[in-house]
Amino acid sequence: MGLIVQKFGGSSVADVDKMKLVAGRVIAECDRGNQVVVVVSAMGKTTDNLLSLIAQVTDRPNPREVDMVLATGEQISIAILALVLQTMGRKAISMTGPQVGIITDPFHRKARIRDINTARLREKLDEGHIVIVAGFQGLTQSGQITTLGRGGSDTTAVALAAALHADRCDIYTDVDGVYTTDPRIVPDARKLATITFDEMLELASLGAKVLHNRSVELARNHNVPLQVLSTFSQNPGTLVVKEYTNMEDIVVSGVAYNRDEYKITILGVPDQPGMAAKLFSKIGEANVNIDIIVQNISHRGLSDISFTVGKEDFQNARDVAEQFVKEYGAEGIRTDDAVGKVSIVGVGMRSHGGIAATMFGALAKENINIQMISTSEIKISVVIARADVDRAVQAIHREFELQSEPKLTAR
Repeated sequence: MGLIVQKFGGSSVADVDKMKLVAGRVIAECDRGNQVVVVVSAMGKTTDNLLSLIAQVTDRPNPREVDMVLATGEQISIAILALVLQTMGRKAISMTGPQVGIITDPFHRKARIRDINTARLREKLDEGHIVIVAGFQGLTQSGQITTLGRGGSDTTAVALAAALHADRCDIYTDVDGVYTTDPRIVPDARKLATITFDEMLELASLGAKVLHNRSVELARNHNVPLQVLSTFSQNPGTLVVKEYTNMEDIVVSGVAYNRDEYKITILGVPDQPGMAAKLFSKIGEANVNIDIIVQNISHRGLSDISFTVGKEDFQNARDVAEQFVKEYGAEGIRTDDAVGKVSIVGVGMRSHGGIAATMFGALAKENINIQMISTSEIKISVVIARADVDRAVQAIHREFELQSEPKLTAR
């Protein structure tokens, strides 16, 4: 008997009919002789609707109360799915994150899992239950409900798979795998049979919506077998693997994009040792995630520092920047809420030259201006005008011929 963790996103449990389809998936896995833990998100657009309700009250809500509201979404979906399975003759029980024993740090709205006490969960599995767990939520040591940030149900599923030493973690979505880019932008985007943990982590961090980046990092660190499948079809999915046998042949595996980038520039920062450290220490204390950073060459003893953040961090980052200007005598700040990021990812970039030139050339042919650049061993990202994102993705995908199928084996 094996142990499988299955995760179903909001679109997979959007209504009762879809929940019945999900129940069929769960039962099929049970009938193969496996114990099954199911992690689900809130139904459909429930989380968005709850955020909209909060926005009607205040534009700067208390994060603790936001978590109290948002955690209710998953509580509804787990109970409904448990009822569906029970009506189909299966022994099922729903459990919230706190009931399962998921302990997090105290950072509301994007908490991180510190520990999972699996004793109660194992007890229910041993009793023959299918256990339906609320994704996205946990409890602090002091008893406060927290949420893990958008996409946190993926993290819940992988964390449970790691803690339970599960045989596999299956992530079910409304797409049948990981593609070279978003098929809505590039119709001939190709589904990948396999992708490495490193590549998937970069793609998820850079805006690909299929998996949450923290879940991929957990899977890689704990060597959790991971695959992405569609709830609504029987097509084979994408297997996330440690590495390819001929990994250097894959130069670029995919193109990711993110339209929710915001740029903040602090103008006229005194060009003195430690100024950047002071700025980003303050931003770190505000629990703001920074993406790309650029500092220009000093002129007249002053320099400009630009950085990008996600939409959810923009207000906090701007507040910190404004306070920094007052405290250290910088000239002011400038914000841009009309930028996006486009990135290429591939493990073969470690051993191939000329990749950046090819990417930048593709953008130049489309007359797309690059505002910022960031690189790592296996990725190159550029910040461009948000209006140019779709054309950039199409041009880069075409330039690297990602619609063509490479011949690879995994190990």
